[in-house]
Amino acid sequence: MTALEQVRVALARHGHDHGIVELSTEVPTAAAAAEQLGCPVGAIANSLVFEADGDALLVVASGGHRVDVRKAARHLGVRRVRRATPEFVLAATGQLVGGVAPVGHPAPLRTLVDTALADHPEVWAGAGLSHAMFRTTFAELVAMTGGEPLAVGVDAVVDADG
Repeated sequence: MTALEQVRVALARHGHDHGIVELSTEVPTAAAAAEQLGCPVGAIANSLVFEADGDALLVVASGGHRVDVRKAARHLGVRRVRRATPEFVLAATGQLVGGVAPVGHPAPLRTLVDTALADHPEVWAGAGLSHAMFRTTFAELVAMTGGEPLAVGVDAVVDADG
């Protein structure tokens, strides 16, 4: 089953019926996704995989934020949180960097969901491919992922890949 199909199955399992939008081109950054979707960059829910003391950690961050890894580490009670390698991301999610979805992984991942996403009535998340997205809400993301809400961002706006 492809990554896109796994995301479709996971979304259906959670009663999500908004569908997946396949864009005409890849959207490697939150800014590119926001431009194509016609939404604020902060409404893009980037699924970023980190390594937290050797374990996979998914952080669903607002596209307008960089993740404060020190804050995440303190919250989780781990020594170190660092960006995962593409190989680690693929092993943990079954998806390639640039298209990682918050759902559809081989096994559940410990997840933090950026509370800044709650500022937007709808948010857009990756759907397993670099040109596929789905519309959802902050509350749905928390429920679908079993994630912990946390203000994970620092004040800088960046082009983060999803």
